[in-house]
Amino acid sequence: MSVLQMLRDRSNNTCELCTSIENLQQYTIPPSLNENVANDILVCNTCLAQIEGDTEMYPNHWRCLNDSMWSEHVAVQIMAWRMLQRLRNEGWPKDLLDMMYLDDEALALARATGEHEDESSKIIHRDVNGVVLENGDSVVLIKDLKVKGSSMVAKQGTTVRNIRLDHDNAEYIEGKVDGQQIVIITKFVKKT
Repeated sequence: MSVLQMLRDRSNNTCELCTSIENLQQYTIPPSLNENVANDILVCNTCLAQIEGDTEMYPNHWRCLNDSMWSEHVAVQIMAWRMLQRLRNEGWPKDLLDMMYLDDEALALARATGEHEDESSKIIHRDVNGVVLENGDSVVLIKDLKVKGSSMVAKQGTTVRNIRLDHDNAEYIEGKVDGQQIVIITKFVKKT
């Protein structure tokens, strides 16, 4: 059974955040690199567009988190926590955050994208040209890079898809080159 089908069964074909039944799709919670039921949720287009920042945040849409934050599924809890953190300046999300409980492991995953940090203290990753990099972007290597701890050389012009940001260091990103997960310094990549 596919991950998408398991998510549909788990959620009764509804968005796991707002309970919409239209335009549902699978979403892998960053910084996870692999799709599985523990890392994914089923969301509608409205939720997804706001999660990914493609459209303006509509705070009233997210009042649904009052219910979904109590989901038995950790991935849903993590996404609810992140969205409440983004909206915390609205007032009402602070009350929900005060009531919400995540165990230590889930809280560490929830904080991995920095949603809880103020904009001024967030680490921003930029490529060689100063373009802001985001989780899931594709980049091209601008020079040959020796991979520490192996004999592998990542060649100039290699495209690295679905990168992940290191949230402790603005100069580091992670991605797969020739099937091997490596750390890459941002000054050696260009966003595609």
